[in-house]
Amino acid sequence: MFRMSSPARLTFDYKFRRKSGTVKEFRVELDARTLKLVRAKGQTYPEWTRLPYFKCPNCPLKNSEHEYCPAATGISDVIDFSKDAVSFEEADMEITTEARTYLKHTSMQHGLSSLIGLCMATSGCPILDKLRPMVRTHQPFATIEETVFRSITSYLMAQYLLYKKGEQPDWDLKNLVGIYEDIRTVNQGFFNRIQNIHTEDAGLNAVIHLDCFAHFLNMALLDISGLDEIECLYDSYLKDTKES
Repeated sequence: MFRMSSPARLTFDYKFRRKSGTVKEFRVELDARTLKLVRAKGQTYPEWTRLPYFKCPNCPLKNSEHEYCPAATGISDVIDFSKDAVSFEEADMEITTEARTYLKHTSMQHGLSSLIGLCMATSGCPILDKLRPMVRTHQPFATIEETVFRSITSYLMAQYLLYKKGEQPDWDLKNLVGIYEDIRTVNQGFFNRIQNIHTEDAGLNAVIHLDCFAHFLNMALLDISGLDEIECLYDSYLKDTKES
């Protein structure tokens, strides 16, 4: 039986060593079982995180039942943390998880994009919840090829679980494109949310970077023939079907 043992919480420590020499650190804590963002008790949130404020057009939440947007409250501390960061300012990134440490010299917007993506996916947003299973194998600074692979395999795992429950799985990935179209709508909604906040542009461009990734991923899914390039890697699985 497949079991994952873990502590009560998972932590992701993001450290930004900026060109000026200053060091800024941000910790993300998740419930280890659900991978949901752990929030501080009694935390207050800024006005721009209220649900009706530039609400995403595909949001299923009702204003009468939810005062705040879960994804907006999930990244409000990150936006405040990065309010003085310029997009192309260079930084040495160090991201520490319980399993390993990632190091990269990059731009502030690139580092913040990874951090914002992590917080939004675990925030409890009903649209972005489809990304939450991928957080178990969170990969900062992933390439588009790596993201496509992880997105497809995560989706196929969901289809296998549906199959095991007697439901009809989507083995042809027909609905995966729609999922990422919804995610792009949320990304664009967040661009509208935070562009009026009086901060430097790194946080805003980090969201744009996430949306570009979602766009390229959707293009790859629409051109699924691109998977032919990796088919040879699976010859050990496919050789029997080729010989029959």
